[in-house]
Amino acid sequence: MRVRPRSIRARDTLVAAVIAALVLGVTAIGADYAVRSAVKADLLRETQVDARRVSGAVRDGTLEGPIRDDSRGRVLVQVVEPGGRVANATPAATDMPPVSRLWPSSNLRVRDFTTCHGSWPGRECFVVEAIRVSTAADSVVVYAANRQPSYLVNGLLEAVLAVAVLLLAGFAAWVTWRVVGRTLGPVEAIRAQLAEISATDLSRRVPQPAGEDEIAQLARTANETLDRLERAVGRQRQFASDASHELRTPIAGLRANLEDATMHPEDNDLRAVVASALRDTDRLESIVTDLLLLARIGTGGTASQRPVDLSELADAEIRRRAFTLKIDTEIARGVTVRGVRMQLVRLLGNLLDNAERYADTRITVELSAADGVALLTVTDDGVGIAPADRERVFERFTRLDTARSRDAGGTGLGLAIAREIAQAQGGTLTVEDNPSGARFALRLPLE
Repeated sequence: MRVRPRSIRARDTLVAAVIAALVLGVTAIGADYAVRSAVKADLLRETQVDARRVSGAVRDGTLEGPIRDDSRGRVLVQVVEPGGRVANATPAATDMPPVSRLWPSSNLRVRDFTTCHGSWPGRECFVVEAIRVSTAADSVVVYAANRQPSYLVNGLLEAVLAVAVLLLAGFAAWVTWRVVGRTLGPVEAIRAQLAEISATDLSRRVPQPAGEDEIAQLARTANETLDRLERAVGRQRQFASDASHELRTPIAGLRANLEDATMHPEDNDLRAVVASALRDTDRLESIVTDLLLLARIGTGGTASQRPVDLSELADAEIRRRAFTLKIDTEIARGVTVRGVRMQLVRLLGNLLDNAERYADTRITVELSAADGVALLTVTDDGVGIAPADRERVFERFTRLDTARSRDAGGTGLGLAIAREIAQAQGGTLTVEDNPSGARFALRLPLE
């Protein structure tokens, strides 16, 4: 089973630490090789100077007495005869055995190499140049050896580099831990707030950081989702409240009529009872249909919205109806909005139903477009709506005065549905001042 950290913060920290260790490890290996190469090159240059000076003097026969030490003991120089006897040497190398047993051949008279003696931690290594003075069989060999620094021999350089790699990788991990933690802090706050939000309290919102980065966009999206969820739950609760309140009376009446007909069939006209039951059933069906429509409006987002020719839609809806009153129209052509066509048909139908119900002799429908907004007005010449009631008429099952009560027909949900549809399409529906009667004004953004 693969084991890995559960949190993004821990995973990012682990990845950063591993990458830093790999990169720094490769860099440390390169640094180790570069240091070793540079130090050995410097030691070899110094060794070559002394080795070639002494070998030239031996070949010329000008070497007399002990070999002069110009390096103050750093470079050990020996002249070794065949058989391994040290014939001459610098003072520091006089009593030492030959620094190496490697004997250059006559066809490869100069050899550069490294030789080591002893064991760790007292191990010593030398950079050596061996020069065979001549090709003769009894030629002597001049050895010049320069001791390598201890940090190249006992592993100190590698240990220091390894510690540096670990420290830097740890620092990279710490920085990543802090940076990722600070970055994900708002995400954790959002998660914690979402965990505390329940269906009984959808009014709370997640903290929204400033800026336009991904976390700020996540917070805004979460809050927008909570807004939609709160509205949807509110519609469900409103539906349950309206259904339980408004359906109780007609159901009770229907049940009472049927029970009375059942208990006293001889005292009731069966046809009248059935006709009354059918009327109550029709009203119940209308109320339920309107309530379900109110619960659905606005929950489908903008994906189903399409360009709609509001001029053509208004003409078609007016022609479809058989008005008993006079209807005047003034409809501009080519007024196109974006919305759900069937909902806009229902909105206009509800406004026309309302106008036809309360008009005395005339209904006026006007459509125009200006400043990026389509304006559709439906006006009747009835009793009108008092300014104090112009918002109440859009509430569900609102009862105004007798002249405009819902007892005149309908379910009492038509104007509430119309406003909900208008708002779902990004528009508004209001009651405006009019010399006589009621004037409903629908405003929708143009496509």
